[in-house]
Amino acid sequence: MSFLKVLFNNLFAGPSTEAFPFGEATTPEALRGKVTFDAGACVGCLMCEHVCPAGAIRFDEGEDGLHFMIWHNTCVTCGLCAHYCVTKAIRLSNDWRLSHVQIEKYAMTDHATVPWGHCTSCGTRLMPVADALMRHAY
Repeated sequence: MSFLKVLFNNLFAGPSTEAFPFGEATTPEALRGKVTFDAGACVGCLMCEHVCPAGAIRFDEGEDGLHFMIWHNTCVTCGLCAHYCVTKAIRLSNDWRLSHVQIEKYAMTDHATVPWGHCTSCGTRLMPVADALMRHAY
């Protein structure tokens, strides 16, 4: 009969979980969620692509610059890309709402382009020096 006592206590105490998806869920400040990318701060070191254990980050060279792509469906939100990014061009937001239907799994990508800079003397294309790197170095 002790289970009836527990049942009545739980009925009067009310729910102890959040009402998501019918209500707003609380998100901790330090939650590692969706990856965000700032092309203006990127220096093209490709360290994020190198350390990504899931292979979710990819860079390709193009005529207009370095093309960045992250596939959120593969990302495991480990945070290694943000940890090793010197200029903090990659950060993890606390946006955890990445659910999607199976047919949209190839659309869960973000793209950005880091434009090439040009040498003032010879005109050779090169990666521009980001302001974040200059602040870090000096």
